[in-house]
Amino acid sequence: MKVELKDVSFRYRRRSPFVLQDFNLSLESGITLARGFSGCGKSTLLRLIAGYLKPNSGSIETTSKYRVGSSRYLKSEIGMVFQQMNLLPLASVKRNVALALHGSEGTRESGQFWLGALGLEKLAGRRPGELSGGQIQRASIARALAKKPSILLLDEPTSGLDDLNTTVICNALKEHLDEDVVCCIATHDHRLEKISNNVLDFNSFLPVEKHLQTLA
Repeated sequence: MKVELKDVSFRYRRRSPFVLQDFNLSLESGITLARGFSGCGKSTLLRLIAGYLKPNSGSIETTSKYRVGSSRYLKSEIGMVFQQMNLLPLASVKRNVALALHGSEGTRESGQFWLGALGLEKLAGRRPGELSGGQIQRASIARALAKKPSILLLDEPTSGLDDLNTTVICNALKEHLDEDVVCCIATHDHRLEKISNNVLDFNSFLPVEKHLQTLA
């Protein structure tokens, strides 16, 4: 799989500043970290690639046979973990994973595999409200990976996690992620550098907010 952004510009409102402007990016298979200060556009980038947002100008192209943003593209190609996690509160972990498989390449076996790889087998019958923050984050990642996506987008997947939970996630991605998957992770977490193939540093091409300049 390959993802290419060509001269993409995006802003949330007509007169608001551009979050991304004339932005170009090519993503190949492997793990790319998108790093930068809060508000620099990392989460927006992931939502554009997923097709939840449409650029004001420019284009986003992939080698998928489905159009970016179409329902088939989202079901078949995209695995995404939002910062809010978005697990269904009344469904068990196992059921959350099963529901995500509809319309994807994933199977019940792939769901069980990722629950195991992320240390969640014994928690599969619990609801999100019965889990710790780290367990919820791992469950959200398991749900995304069980779909067998060709494009995996993770928004701050280790935010606030201790080293042990972070290591479980890193090991699962490093050891079991298919080599042809495009994985883009928006993060501040330097602990993820050890599993990355590339780093996209937003701070290198976007202006730093004034109040942060003296600290950068």
